[in-house]
Amino acid sequence: MGLTASLYIGQSALAASQLALQVTGNNLANAATPGYHRQRVDQVAVLGQQAGARQFVGRGVGIQEIRRLIDPALQARLRDSVSAESASLVDQSVLSQIETITSATGDGQNDLSGLLTRMFNSFSEIANNPAQPTARAAVIEQGAALARHLTDVRRQLIGQRDQVDSQLADNVSQANSLLEQIASLNAAIINSEGGQGGLNGNGNLRDQRDRLLSDLGELMEITVCDKGNGVVDVLAGSTPIVLGTTARPLSFRLQTEDGELKADVLAANTSEEITINSGKIGALLANREGPVQSTIRDIDSLASSLIFEVNKIHALGRPASRLTDITGGLQVAIPDQTRALNDPANSTFAKLPFKAVNGSFTMKITDAAGNSSVTKIDIDLDGITNTGAPGTANDSTLASIVAAIDGAANVSATITSAGQIRITTAAGYDVSFADDTSGALAVLGVNSFFTGKDATDIGVRADLRANPTRLTIGSDDGKNEAALAIAGLRTAKLSTLAGQSLNDLWSGAVGRNAVSLQTANARADSLSTVRQSLEAQEAALSGVSTDEESINLITYQQQYQGAARFISVVNDMTQILLQLV
Repeated sequence: MGLTASLYIGQSALAASQLALQVTGNNLANAATPGYHRQRVDQVAVLGQQAGARQFVGRGVGIQEIRRLIDPALQARLRDSVSAESASLVDQSVLSQIETITSATGDGQNDLSGLLTRMFNSFSEIANNPAQPTARAAVIEQGAALARHLTDVRRQLIGQRDQVDSQLADNVSQANSLLEQIASLNAAIINSEGGQGGLNGNGNLRDQRDRLLSDLGELMEITVCDKGNGVVDVLAGSTPIVLGTTARPLSFRLQTEDGELKADVLAANTSEEITINSGKIGALLANREGPVQSTIRDIDSLASSLIFEVNKIHALGRPASRLTDITGGLQVAIPDQTRALNDPANSTFAKLPFKAVNGSFTMKITDAAGNSSVTKIDIDLDGITNTGAPGTANDSTLASIVAAIDGAANVSATITSAGQIRITTAAGYDVSFADDTSGALAVLGVNSFFTGKDATDIGVRADLRANPTRLTIGSDDGKNEAALAIAGLRTAKLSTLAGQSLNDLWSGAVGRNAVSLQTANARADSLSTVRQSLEAQEAALSGVSTDEESINLITYQQQYQGAARFISVVNDMTQILLQLV
């Protein structure tokens, strides 16, 4: 050992302290930078040199590594937590909007339940006083108000679904942008590090990539696989969406299945459906196909059952304004007019949410003197041919029903150019119906109260609104059995609703969404606490403490000053030695 070796020791100390000061300064400069992970210089004593028997003298200090203080497992947990919390916030938002739409004013009067009650109450009131003209107008107006509200609620729900679709498209586009940036950073990290890998490497590039991965985690749950050479692969479920330096973009698709507009996310290159259960995208998909779509189905089920059940009753009876010319509401396509009502190929009837069944109804023709004749019209929809084999070849069609009615005396039946059944009577006669066990009259819209098939097009018959005396109250003047039967639908258990009443269906739907919202609120609070705890753990490990870095700054400054003084002393000694020579 000599003075030259001492100079090398001082030089190593100067170099190590300079590098440590740079790292400390970089930490302080990025103390407020989101996603930055502080770095630490790990110094190590250089292996000593033997100076004598069992004597070793150190050769200075070296830099073992510049280490990013990061815990990959903690990062993965934090990404999962952020994804779950983002999903819960979407749940809150969507369910709150559904609650607002379905509760309307929330006063129990002008919401759907209140309007149902008021309509049924109006039928009950007219049953008590069938001759009251104002009561007829009240019934019709309450029915129209209920129909308007049903269509309005459905329109708002469709608007919410469209909003969710728009958010899904935007979020998928954001995800694709993030995937491209992550793949580009993979390439930049390989180039800058030479494929050496490890957890440290180019800290700034890796921090940028970690930030992008966190942003992607807000949109969807992901799995990050470190390949060991500086590259990470990213998977959504089991589907790779980033492989090395290549991004595999996603696509958002809307398609109609079984009459409903479905949404899903695909791998754009392979059209493989990707299952996403968390993050904003996962929550939007789940809420779209869950609460939003199920509430739309509920409002349609309620409306279609209301239309069918009320019309089945209203079709039967004799209104004050006698029926001499009736046109059914259902328009049947020409090819379907000669197909059985239960034929799967009959698209007009197959698309209806309610069906006619095997049965019959009676038609009563009455003259001015009150004399009447009754004709029974059979509706054959048993699905069995005349030979006893399964089939619809011999079942009732619109044309056969029209022919059967037209065969009775003093009445004529035709199919209009629009495909509607039209029934007219001879002068001095009127027609009424009774005992319909098939539901055919309601399906065809004969003497109906409501028009339409569900909440998309429900309304009150136009000529009924123009002339309230056409309202059916009972089987004849002074009778009220029809009005009482319709009033009883308020609590009646309906086969069209699987044994539920109209009130049961809607209160169940509203209650289900309310419970889901409460659960979403509690879950969001819980997940927020978990996320904050994980962020605190990451901050304790990876965050920059200005106090700690300030102490490091003083330490490395003193190390540099000491090394400089040491070199100065060794230089003086060298000069003395040279002077002696």
